[in-house]
Amino acid sequence: MTTPTNNAEPMGSYAFSLAALRDSDKDRYLACLLSPEDKRGPLSALYAFHAEIARVRDTVREPLPGEIRLQWWRDLLDSRDDSHGEGHPLATALLGAIREHALPVAVLHDMIDARVFDLYDDPMESRSSLEGYAGETASALIQFTSLVLDPQAASASAETAGHAGVAQAIAGLLLLLPLHRRRGQVYLPAEILAATGLDRDGFLAGEDRDAVSRAIRAFTGLGRDHLSKARAVASGISRANRAAFLTVAMAQPVFDRAEKAGADLFERSIQPTQWRRQWWMWRSLRTGRW
Repeated sequence: MTTPTNNAEPMGSYAFSLAALRDSDKDRYLACLLSPEDKRGPLSALYAFHAEIARVRDTVREPLPGEIRLQWWRDLLDSRDDSHGEGHPLATALLGAIREHALPVAVLHDMIDARVFDLYDDPMESRSSLEGYAGETASALIQFTSLVLDPQAASASAETAGHAGVAQAIAGLLLLLPLHRRRGQVYLPAEILAATGLDRDGFLAGEDRDAVSRAIRAFTGLGRDHLSKARAVASGISRANRAAFLTVAMAQPVFDRAEKAGADLFERSIQPTQWRRQWWMWRSLRTGRW
């Protein structure tokens, strides 16, 4: 399978956002290249913005500077004034995408607010808290992508985007589990930990490996449940909006690997190789299945 290439250089501010995305999120960068050429610019702006606020924890030592960075993006969205983001090409690209596609700014605010959780080490209180977090981040991003690709059909796939986003978020959290453990972060809901005989500290300590394995498998099961629900209503996805769901194709392989790894997930990566991820996305575009 040959990786698609973008022969036409994106115009204006989108050139920066596509280049930034190539460095920050290779899977969504490929999803951009698999999308129609005239949609790649605004999609790259949305994806690069999502990557930017998702990595704020990586760039600060204390929560307060992270809160300030997130507030800067809130202020930009409130002003919708290019002068606020002058000298910040990603901000210019994001505002351009919002104007071009009449994207709902309130949902972007919710996406930013959800990322405040990443700055702290508070436990994820419940399954519903996790689903809300995933809904405001991964699910919202899928739906935004649909609004760019095929706005007339976007509402028909909103339920699919909701469940697919939760599945995708859980798969991503499983991949990041070794990093989160080193930081003292736990995204597994407290009720899942309690059901397997653990609390936050016991999970992070990792001494009861059987219990940790059970917790990881239960968390994976939650992801599988949402993936199954997304597939059950996937017929609502228009052909033009298939590209919005391409990165969901990684969820099932990650779930399979996480269940097999169990507590070993603390020590080793289960990230599939780049060529496999490219193949799964390309196949998903062709077939509409993930």
